[in-house]
Amino acid sequence: MSGLIALLDDVAAIAKVAASSVDDVIGQATKASAKAAGAVIDDAAVTPKYVHGFEASRELPIIWRITKGSLKNKLVFLLPAGLALSAFAPWAIAPLLMLGGAYLCFEGAEKVAHVLGWSHGHEDHPHKETTIDDPAALEEEKAKGAIKTDFILSAEIMTISLAAIPESGFWMEAATLAAVAVIITVAVYGSVALIVKMDDLGLAMANGGRLAPTRAIGRSLVKGMPGFLRLLTVVGTAAMLWVGGSIIVHGLEELGVAGPAQMIHDVAYAIGHALPERIAGFSEWLSKAAIDGVLGLALGLLLIPLGERIVTPIWRKVFSS
Repeated sequence: MSGLIALLDDVAAIAKVAASSVDDVIGQATKASAKAAGAVIDDAAVTPKYVHGFEASRELPIIWRITKGSLKNKLVFLLPAGLALSAFAPWAIAPLLMLGGAYLCFEGAEKVAHVLGWSHGHEDHPHKETTIDDPAALEEEKAKGAIKTDFILSAEIMTISLAAIPESGFWMEAATLAAVAVIITVAVYGSVALIVKMDDLGLAMANGGRLAPTRAIGRSLVKGMPGFLRLLTVVGTAAMLWVGGSIIVHGLEELGVAGPAQMIHDVAYAIGHALPERIAGFSEWLSKAAIDGVLGLALGLLLIPLGERIVTPIWRKVFSS
């Protein structure tokens, strides 16, 4: 009997350790996911365009296909690559992270420059005006394009997440990265599904609602979705510049160039503590984020000629099909 009790005690102890490990994985995955906010928001802002122009009945199947492709990108390709980096070349994580941060700065700055008329963005794509009459072929092309774009953003998300995970064992890192992949993919494409179907919901409420308030809410949803998508794009662009700039500054600090990080900290601290104490913390954070974003925009604008004249043509030539 005493042996059975001891066995049950051991099982209970193992269960507690397992539960603690799950909590640790989820906690670390949540924190790491938050670090990738810029790429995540931009992913959610970009994806709805891939279902634009299709019948309503095809929107969710296309999103589901892109979701599966995104999970494959993260779990099959990027997760093993990230673990290999962490195990055999941890010194390469910071430079790769800075490269990803520079990409975020470039993408965000290109969107700003395009709005201001300083850049043509992606409008010079040689296949931009190509029309495909077969809906199935068009759906295939759009889904493939979305999955390719997702691979770039997923690589940035996984690299940021890998750098944000505290040093731990191989299996803890693997479980945390896998959790990050699933959490972010479900969050992004679940949100995208809600966004693209929101106008259909609004139309159904506006036309079929029994009560006047229901119909009014439906009309508001239909009218408000274009503005909401524009707002999401603005927020995504700002987040990309902020995250990209902060990655560059932090990366320089890790490489021994601490001047920019220290200067930003001092300026943000001075601004935050010049305001009432109740908002000092938030003001300091906002000031730092704003400075990081301005630096990200400046770097991105400098990178636009390189990106548009060299990197983008090479990318199109390699990955065009």
